This record gives sequence, C-alpha cells and structure tokens, in this order.
Amino acid sequence: MTNASDVTAQARTRLAGVIDPELRRPITELGMLGDVTVTDTDEGTVLRVQIRLTVAGCPLRGTIHDDVAAALDGLDGVARVDVDLTVMTPEQRAALKDQLTAGRPANPFGPETLTRIFAVASGKGGVGKSTVTANLAAGFAARGYSVGLIDADIHGFSIPGLLGVDQAPTRMEGMILPPVAHGIKLISIGMFLDTDQPVAWRGPMLHRALEQFVTDVYWGDLDLLFIDLPPGTGDIAISAAQLLPPAELLVVTTPQHAAAQVAARAGQLSTQTQQPVAGVIENMAAMTLPDGTVLDLFGSGGGQQVSERLTEALETPVSLLGSVPLDPVLRADGDAGEPTMLAHPDSPAATALDQVVTALASCGRGLAGRRLPVSPRD
Repeated sequence: MTNASDVTAQARTRLAGVIDPELRRPITELGMLGDVTVTDTDEGTVLRVQIRLTVAGCPLRGTIHDDVAAALDGLDGVARVDVDLTVMTPEQRAALKDQLTAGRPANPFGPETLTRIFAVASGKGGVGKSTVTANLAAGFAARGYSVGLIDADIHGFSIPGLLGVDQAPTRMEGMILPPVAHGIKLISIGMFLDTDQPVAWRGPMLHRALEQFVTDVYWGDLDLLFIDLPPGTGDIAISAAQLLPPAELLVVTTPQHAAAQVAARAGQLSTQTQQPVAGVIENMAAMTLPDGTVLDLFGSGGGQQVSERLTEALETPVSLLGSVPLDPVLRADGDAGEPTMLAHPDSPAATALDQVVTALASCGRGLAGRRLPVSPRD
C-alpha cells in the first residue's frame, strides 16, 4: 500500500514549481492549491488534486490543467492523477487580491519605482514605432528581464496583433490581470473591443484609460515597462508624463529628413515634461539587396539628425542607439504576431534591434535621490 503522506508531500513539492500563467507566481503561493488526496483503488493509487481558478471563465484553465498534470506525471507509486478545477470563493479572491496588493502604492510606477520605464515616441505615424516597441520588449524578456508593455496608442492600437494576442484580460475583484505573450505582460484597449471597432474618445477619456492601465492592472514586480505612445505630442503623451514621471523617452524616426524634423519635436517635449531622452532609434534604414546593392528607400541620416538636434536643444548628449534596416522579415513577422527578435534572431533587423537592447541594458537608471523601499532594524 502506498504511503499517502509521502505521495501528498511529493505532490505539493512538485506543484510549487507550477507558475500561474497570468500572475507569474507559483500556484501554491496564490492559494490556488486546494485539497490533495490519495486513494487506493483496484487499479492502483489515485492522486486527486484540487486547483482553484481565480474566476470561472479563466481563459487559461486548459494551460493550468495541463501544467499541473505534467508536474505530477510519473510520481512514484501513483497510477492515475485527477486534476479537479474549481473556482475560488469571493472570500478567497478577496484574500488573494489583498495578498497581491499588500504594501503596494496605488501607482506602482511613481517617482520611487525601481522599474525602468521607456516611453516610445515618434513625431508622426507610419515609422514602425509599435513594431520597434514590441521587439525591444521581447528582446529584454528573452534576456530574462521581467517586462511589461502598455499599448497607449488608444486610437491606433496594434500591439496585440504584433504579439499575437487575442485573449481578453482576466478581471478579478476590480483588478485586471494582463495576458502574457513571449514573456511580456501587456495591456491594450484592443483587448476590450472588437477588432475593427473605432475608439472616438477625447482627452479626459484617454487619460482615464491610461490611468487604469497603470493602476488597475496587476503588473507584479517589473524590471522594465514599455509604453507605446501614439504619434505626436498630444493628450496621451502628456498624461504618460504625469502618471509615469520616471519614464525615459525613446524617439523613433525614419531616415527621411522630413520625418526627422517632426521626430525632433516629439523629443523636445521632454523639456516640458522633465523626462530624459534615452536615445534615438532610426527605423527603415538602408537595406542590402541580395546582389549587394544598398537601397536607401527613405533616404539617409535622419536618425543622426534627430540625435544632433536633441543634443543641442536639451544641452545633454542624446545618442543614436541603432539603425534598423528596412527588412521584409520584420513586416512578415509582425503580421504573424511573432517578434522578429525571437522568430528570426539572425535577420538584419533583429541584429540591429538587439544592439539597441544591449545599449539600453548597459545604461541603467541611477538611484541618486530616490528612496529605496528598506528600513533599518531596531
């Protein structure tokens, strides 16, 4: 006869390694593990595990079931494993919310945050800003960073499609649990709307939407947060500066000089918002054809021009972090919902984007003037 206590202990140990796909923490820490029972039957020992889902309509119930079953597969002395998916009671959900939010400020990305925040901006649309943002986030996530991404382009949202997400966020006790794709926690107004439904909102509604993305979404502990801003210097850019004061601007432009002039104006917004500019990224730069010919479809020099203009206007060095070549692979991967940095890491565009990730990673935020969340012992 199987020792029930030994089997139960082994099962609990294994289940401690099962990570909730939305909260990104072990299910054993979240109160999701219920009863674990062992029964001897004619066919052998049966292990029954109860898993409490946060909500009845949990979109990832299948993933959780399969992860639990896989963790318990091959357990010594067990002939069969039954995974029983139930739902948390309102009291259990309230306790989980209290656990997740305990000690956290209403705005987790205020002045004292340890999360590094990049607000990706452009002067005009059509420069590939969202594609660059999605790939930079994926590049950092692939290096082991905990990464979040807010699609703040409310009117022209595109991040869900670029990252292949069609899953609606889970709502729990007034808290929004963001979907995770390619290791990135992300949120977008597009997750709450039909694909082709337009958003006709004015300033106050736009501000409120961004505020909810910042404060109502459970982000956990992030190393980096990317904000995909809409083009220009309108309401959302100003709201982002108010809600995310530690954010650094990343300015995306094309090599075309007309685009560079507009991009420089977007970067100079930092003089009003008091945000530093982390650097400039030139997208759609020269591509090398199979015969070796270099094609400057959108001209050349725009990124360097923006870098020089911002350095002069801000009176502080603003570097050109990288020049991403025009690459059909980048477009095709975006249409397929796959970041090129993961799908085709050796492509010219991915190589250039990886250099930008390296440049940003090597220049961390300083801690000067910021209070750390520690206190001396008595």
